[in-house]
Amino acid sequence: MTLISSYAPRIAFKSFHESDKRWNVIVAHRRAGKTTACINHLIRLAVNKQDGRFAFISPFYSQSKDIAWQIVREYTEPFMSLGATVNESELRVDMPNGSRIRLYGADNYDRLRGLGFDSVVLDEYADMDPRAFAEVIRPALSDRQGSCTWIGTPKGHNNFYEIYKRAQKDPEWFALELKASHTQLLPESELVAAKHDLSKDQYDQEYECSFSAAIQGAYYGKEMREAEDEGRIAKVHYDKAIEVHTAWDLGIGDSTSIWFAQFVSNEVRLIDFYEASGVGLDHYAKILKDKPYVYGQHILPHDVEVKELGTGKSRYEVLTTLGLTPTVCPKLSVDDGIQAVRSMVNRCYFDENKCERGIEALKQYRSAWDEKNKAFKLRPLHDWTSHAADAFRYLAVGFKAKKQPKEVEIDTSWVA
Repeated sequence: MTLISSYAPRIAFKSFHESDKRWNVIVAHRRAGKTTACINHLIRLAVNKQDGRFAFISPFYSQSKDIAWQIVREYTEPFMSLGATVNESELRVDMPNGSRIRLYGADNYDRLRGLGFDSVVLDEYADMDPRAFAEVIRPALSDRQGSCTWIGTPKGHNNFYEIYKRAQKDPEWFALELKASHTQLLPESELVAAKHDLSKDQYDQEYECSFSAAIQGAYYGKEMREAEDEGRIAKVHYDKAIEVHTAWDLGIGDSTSIWFAQFVSNEVRLIDFYEASGVGLDHYAKILKDKPYVYGQHILPHDVEVKELGTGKSRYEVLTTLGLTPTVCPKLSVDDGIQAVRSMVNRCYFDENKCERGIEALKQYRSAWDEKNKAFKLRPLHDWTSHAADAFRYLAVGFKAKKQPKEVEIDTSWVA
């Protein structure tokens, strides 16, 4: 099929369009045109592949619908006269040669299980739950030996950062960085205005592709940077003589997160972290029993006592039958809970390996952004970081320390 799209590639994306690599990573400044470039990348692949399957995946389905779908419709319109068809309800275009381009959201990545793709674009990957690729999308590429392109703007040293660093080092990968100061895609007057309107961290992150800039709106960014700088994110050993307390955020239809902590004098040692989804409470009870810890309190949110319509039992009752007696966290506003976390973090030591996902969640947990008013909302953004951050908040608010008879000298030899 002859490519008749009206797309005119920008010079900045020329090397990407010429790449024949299976794995591609593009770190680009705002308004660089990366979404348009990658959608047209999928269209070109679809045109040249009989009965191919192609996906464009945003962090949220609403983003695919509100932003990417309009671009897909615009650049596939020339193919309608050749027999291409559109399914608006499924955000899908079927090309005349049987190939299909469809849009999805990573907020419900389980719906992608069992599908197979020839190529996938992961848009704004820094905002995406990294399990979406590892657990579902990567397996979906195996049968067809499909390719993947990660695109986005940095949001700290998260999974997008790790993938970009791999792409830079691995000759089998393609890496492209597009800084606003280099591409000349935006007028100089616009960059000057952006520097005036934004903080240095905001500008460096959004326009100069800085992974090191502080994540804007992050609740615990400063505290977690201090923990890193002070060596409190390291190897933390489990002390068999001290009880392990757990703090849970119970997901309904999504993830449940559990922190494992030991309180030693004025220190909080986060020795482990666990998160899963789509499983029952019996799964988590077994996970706890299989670990070699001696437990103290199991701290859960106040709604653990609410009876469920289907069973007539509360999750408190279910956990009790499974051998776990929950400690119900006091009902406190989210803002007060966040302050409690900030007060506790400077006493925390995190195991860098076992708590890796939880640590990254705390670093990225941030306020929701109001695009219309160009300001942060007075509430957290609900995304993959929320569950770990909420569980950590319950730990800060709900732990009830036993009275110690006397002050104990702290032994720091357990920190590697």
